[in-house]
Amino acid sequence: MCGRYASTKARQELLDEFQIDLDATEDALEPDYNVAPTKQVPAVIKRAPKGSGAEGEEAEAVRTLRTLRWGLVPSWAKDLSIGNRMINARLETVHEKPAFRRAFARRRCLLPADGFYEWYELKSPGEQPKKPKKQPFFIHPRDGDMMAMAGLYELWKNPEDEWVWTCTVITTAATDDVGRIHDRMPMIVEPEMWTAWLDPDTNDPETIRGLLRPAMAGRMEAYPVSVTVNNVRNNGPSLVEPLPDGDISGEYGATLF
Repeated sequence: MCGRYASTKARQELLDEFQIDLDATEDALEPDYNVAPTKQVPAVIKRAPKGSGAEGEEAEAVRTLRTLRWGLVPSWAKDLSIGNRMINARLETVHEKPAFRRAFARRRCLLPADGFYEWYELKSPGEQPKKPKKQPFFIHPRDGDMMAMAGLYELWKNPEDEWVWTCTVITTAATDDVGRIHDRMPMIVEPEMWTAWLDPDTNDPETIRGLLRPAMAGRMEAYPVSVTVNNVRNNGPSLVEPLPDGDISGEYGATLF
């Protein structure tokens, strides 16, 4: 799964990188080294702006930057808290699950990320503790490029009659690069596929699935980081700094691969 990630690019960097037509972000985009479920995250969508288009004419969809609440809430949900269990959508079943299939057909997004965190269960000889220790790893493109994670978004109306925009990250079985740490990883959309992925008129499930790749397979680096990332209240660049050789587990060096 993908349960934490880092997204630190400035607003202008995102506007330029994704060739945004409309900036719909209302608040400042602060660097976030510990993105966690229920947080507001930057996302790229393609959608017609509210109130656009001449009377009787369908408005043109434009590439838009806005923030979404991480944890997808289906339009039919009775409570916002359901999103806490909808932070990831499995590629294998996303096109058929009631919570995701409509969004997969028409409401896809890109979620910019520097990299993501996974936790590796430390194994020690002898008696196993009831709660095994887990070492966090930061997994990111080796060349430092930004990742555009494949996501879906939905709109949900709360009891106050306000629209809440929410999202989820699509995941798949991990490649050998990441599989030694965790069995799932995010899907990404390569730049040449961004236009087709965001296009709400692209709605054939197999065509859509064909636009995705496991997170930069063969181009990823992973290294252990401080357990301070475990606490969602902690933030800052120190969270993605590699532990020195001879880290707390004593089982590996600064990089796993």
